[in-house]
Amino acid sequence: MSKGITYSFHSITYIFLGLVLLLSGCQTSATDAVTAPTPFRISEAGLAASCPFLTKDQQGRVVLSWVQASDSLGNYLLTYAVSEDGDETFGTPRPIPTTKGVYPHDENLSKILFRQNGDIIAMFAVSNPREQNSYAGLVYYTQSFDKGRTWTEPRQLATNTQESIDERYFDMELLPDGEVAAIWLDSRKEDQAHGSSLYFARTKGREGFVGEKVIDSDLCQCCRTDLYLDEEGRLHVAYRGILNRQIRDMMYMVSADGGNSFSEPERISEDNWLIDGCPHTGPAMAATAGGMHFAWFTMGGGHGVYYARKANDKPFTKREVVSQAPAARHPQMAALSGGNLAIVWDEQAARQTAPNHQVGLQLRNGNGDFLHAKPITPDTLNAVYPVISPLSENRLLVAYTVKGTGATEVWCQVISAEAR
Repeated sequence: MSKGITYSFHSITYIFLGLVLLLSGCQTSATDAVTAPTPFRISEAGLAASCPFLTKDQQGRVVLSWVQASDSLGNYLLTYAVSEDGDETFGTPRPIPTTKGVYPHDENLSKILFRQNGDIIAMFAVSNPREQNSYAGLVYYTQSFDKGRTWTEPRQLATNTQESIDERYFDMELLPDGEVAAIWLDSRKEDQAHGSSLYFARTKGREGFVGEKVIDSDLCQCCRTDLYLDEEGRLHVAYRGILNRQIRDMMYMVSADGGNSFSEPERISEDNWLIDGCPHTGPAMAATAGGMHFAWFTMGGGHGVYYARKANDKPFTKREVVSQAPAARHPQMAALSGGNLAIVWDEQAARQTAPNHQVGLQLRNGNGDFLHAKPITPDTLNAVYPVISPLSENRLLVAYTVKGTGATEVWCQVISAEAR
């Protein structure tokens, strides 16, 4: 990090954003049960920042990470901050020096994970342009065994570093035995037609990720993947697959043995989206007592963000609209401790003087029934790529990238979402 740059949470200026307006294309409730207190900027003023990600450390404290420019030349570092009081304030941001060269991409989202013993893994994307693919990238990870004071030299996620020339759109999850599982899209394929393979690996203590293997071999090459561990220890995987070389619909599989084996892939919804390209927007998952819940973007049989549920061994429910507003996409999802489900996404604002986007929030109960929805950012702000973390029974934290005329910034806010 260059000299003269000081990160301080206390220098963040709190800004009142005003009343939010109704979103076009999403359902609303007569009861205003969602309130959005004043948002605040967490990234350094005047320097480009994006790619927020929310998680919790081994003590249950909320952790917000993002990709932050370390100087005016566009050199980026993965940076994180820990909330000391539960949610509303964060400590001094901590840049991770071994992530130098991280590529800021809100869909190919860099992430940080805390193991129960206090070890930290930071996983991040870097650019790797090749003659075969000028947009290729690689995934690296670095570890800290002393609570973030020092970090190991970064290592490529793939074991076969000679053959793997394009790795992207990864996710990782903490397993019940304390190890960490990871999935990612990889260019290594037996069939060289367009598309990527889905790889899986897990850590072996502090040695890093080992035992990589292919778990599916025909995926949309530019949509994020999702890896989710439920309370019963089952590992769920969702991604955009390629069916019959033309259809790009959402797929799902599950492992009941920590990733040693996976179920056969199932299609979440028969959208039948025929597209010779990649939409750069992947799926989201969460679990409640009512089953597994899914949200995704498609333009097959209608455009927008959709929702479906799968209870136990039953089929997926018929998809329901979350939002069909223009450019509605990038959904994320979380289950609240009270049993309800929260979905966030971004979409083009309906009433505006500039081509801005808003973040919408929809609440459903544990069985997936719609409760209410409303925007949580105004149409005067260009807010995109929201991420979400539950705080309590009816409170959650949302972070997002704000695009302005100057540098992009990372903002966040606490949302009160009482179902009444």
